[in-house]
Amino acid sequence: MATKVKLRSKSISGNRKGLYLDFYPPIPHPETDLPTRREFLNMFLYDEFELEEINYLDKKGKEQKRYDKILGRNGSPKKKRLNPLEKQHNEQTLKLAEQIKVKRENQLNKPEIYTGYEKNQLMIKEKGNASFLDYFGYLKDKRKSSNHDNWVSAYHYLEKFTGGKLKFADLDEKFCNDFRDYICTTASNRSSKAPLSQNSAASYFNKFKAALKQAYKDGYLQIDLYVKVDRLHETETQRNFLTLDELNDLVKTDCQDPVLKNAALFSALTGLRFSDIEKLHWVDVEYISDNGFYIRFTQQKTKGVEMMPISDQAYSLMGGRRQPKDKVFEGLTYSAYSNKHLAKWIGLAGITKDITFHCFRHTFATLQLSKGTDIYTVSKLLGHRSLKTTQIYAKIIDQAKRDASNRIKLNF
Repeated sequence: MATKVKLRSKSISGNRKGLYLDFYPPIPHPETDLPTRREFLNMFLYDEFELEEINYLDKKGKEQKRYDKILGRNGSPKKKRLNPLEKQHNEQTLKLAEQIKVKRENQLNKPEIYTGYEKNQLMIKEKGNASFLDYFGYLKDKRKSSNHDNWVSAYHYLEKFTGGKLKFADLDEKFCNDFRDYICTTASNRSSKAPLSQNSAASYFNKFKAALKQAYKDGYLQIDLYVKVDRLHETETQRNFLTLDELNDLVKTDCQDPVLKNAALFSALTGLRFSDIEKLHWVDVEYISDNGFYIRFTQQKTKGVEMMPISDQAYSLMGGRRQPKDKVFEGLTYSAYSNKHLAKWIGLAGITKDITFHCFRHTFATLQLSKGTDIYTVSKLLGHRSLKTTQIYAKIIDQAKRDASNRIKLNF
C-alpha cells in the first residue's frame, strides 16, 4: 500500500502557522522507529488572522504575554492583510515545502526494483532541479535581526543576476566566481549611477556563501562550494570621533534644536544608537537604590534586550520625568533638516571634523577605552555580539598613541 503524504499546517505563536507532513498509514520514526504520522518541517507561514498582545500574571505573579485573535462583530476572527514581504515569504516557503513533500513521497513509494545507487542518483537529480533562489528566500526569511535586511538585498542582487531562475544543479565554482565579479562591479539598487560599496558587496556575497554552506549541510549540494569560493573582504571604514575637549566645547555651544543636542550628548555618554534613543520611553528608565539609574531597551539593530547603567549626567540630559508612555526625547527625528542643525552646531563649536550623529557612539567607545575601561566591558556596553567589532576602536586608540609618540621630536 502506497503511503500518502499531505502538507498540513497548525497555528503557532506570533501569528504564524507551522508546516508539517502528514503520513497515512504511519511510518517509522527515523530516531525511535515507533510509528508516527507527523514530520515537522521547521517552516512557517504568516497567518491572516489579526492578533492582539495581552499581558497577564502567571501563578508566580510574574508578568507574561500571550497573543489572542481579535474577534469581529460576528464573533469570527478578524482577517489581517499581509504585507508584500509576508506574501513573498509564504509563496517561497510553500514552494519549498511542496518540494520536500514530493521528495518524501518518492523516498517512501519508490519501487524496490531500483538499486540503492539508482535511488541515490534519482534523489540527487531531484534536489538538483529544486530552486536555489527559493531556498535562499527561505533562509533570508528566517533572519529576524538587522541581518535580515542584508539577506534581502543579497537575494535581490542574486535574483537580478540570474533573471529569477537558479537551480541547485546550476551552482558550480564558475557560477559563484561570476556572481562574485558581478556583485563587485554592479550599480547600487539605490542609485543606478553609483556602484555598490566594497563593504556592501562583501556583506551580500558572504550571505550568498552562507547559503551555499547551509545547502551543503542540508544535502542539496554534493560539493562544499563554501570552502572552494573565496570570500570578499570588507575594507576598514574611517570612524570619526570627538575628543573630550571637543565634547565640552559642544556642551557650551547653543544648538537650534535643543532636543537633538541633548540626544547627541546622551549618545556620547551611553554609546546608544540614534534608533535606540529615539524610541526610548520613560517606562524604560528605572532607578535602583544604591546602584543608580538604568535603562531597559531592545537594541534596534541586534534585537538584543539590554539593561544598561547610565551616569547621573546622562540622566540629567533626559529632562524632567514624564508619563511612562511618553518618549524621553520627544520631538527627536531623523531628517535632512535635523542634520543641518547638527552640522551647524558642530561648526559653531569650532570643530572641523565630518561628524554625524553616529560619531557620538564612536566617541563613547574611544573615550572609554582611552580612559582605561577594558575592551570586554566596552563591548557589552555597546551591545556588540562579537568582540571583533569592538576591537576596531582599540585600533583607533593604538593609532592615537602612535601619533602622540611622534609629536615630540628632537633636533638630532
